[in-house]
Amino acid sequence: MCSVLSAILYYRDTTMYKVAVLPLLIICSCQGFFQHPSKSTTSQHTSMSMMSESKSDGEGSSNLLVSSFHQISRTSDPEAKLRLILASQSPRRTEILEMMGLAGRFTASPSPLDEEMLQIELSQQEITPMDYARTLAERKAHAYGVDALDIKDNVALIIGSDTIVDLDGRILEKPTNEEVAHSMLSSLSGNWHQVHTGVAVYAVGASKSSNDPQLMFSFTDTARVKFSSLTDRDINAYIATKEPMDKAGSYGIQGIGGQLVERIEGDFFTVMGLPMHRLSKELTEVIRNLDLD
Repeated sequence: MCSVLSAILYYRDTTMYKVAVLPLLIICSCQGFFQHPSKSTTSQHTSMSMMSESKSDGEGSSNLLVSSFHQISRTSDPEAKLRLILASQSPRRTEILEMMGLAGRFTASPSPLDEEMLQIELSQQEITPMDYARTLAERKAHAYGVDALDIKDNVALIIGSDTIVDLDGRILEKPTNEEVAHSMLSSLSGNWHQVHTGVAVYAVGASKSSNDPQLMFSFTDTARVKFSSLTDRDINAYIATKEPMDKAGSYGIQGIGGQLVERIEGDFFTVMGLPMHRLSKELTEVIRNLDLD
């Protein structure tokens, strides 16, 4: 390296520089001779490592439900090994599952849980809004699982979910009347709030020793939502559409109520009622570990 630099300095003003040294510089430059060796090596190793990880991920087991559709039986299959059940009458959650590509691979019906009694019970406890949503989801799925104990020769995965609006720690459920809806929307106007969706999946038939419902997983996913400043006329007009009356917090982001939302941080589907990405990953993990033979 030193001899090369000496030659450059000695011959830089001569004809030999153009004839001999300049070609040498071009060759060395093309081969990366003057690059810092440690930096070049690190960059190359990082690139190879990233390629290796990418290849490994691509050839490994599936991480998302889109790769596991074939393992979930169609509802019309009389010899189904794995059934998927949504313990909810929410059209929004049904729509999200269908958007995930699960149309024809799940059934939906309401949980037999007395939700109103459970809400009263939980309201008397010191419980965070996140735990509140997760507990409701767990109890909905479990109650359905108890009713489904007659499942034979297959496994049923039961999805329970609940969505609540959290305004500074105050839980906003579905409005009981238009006056309550107006009050909720007025309090949300111009402010940030959180939307918590609890999700739980129980399995029936997954254990050879017991047919009791088994909790596979549960979680709460949270998104932050910023409302626009609403006029009284806006609020009354929205309530007149009747859309707020069956929605937590008195609005639906996927419908007319989307006009009220100025900004969102987090998963849109969490606000809609079922966090698509997180559910996809968690269900895939469960299905991967089930013994369906």
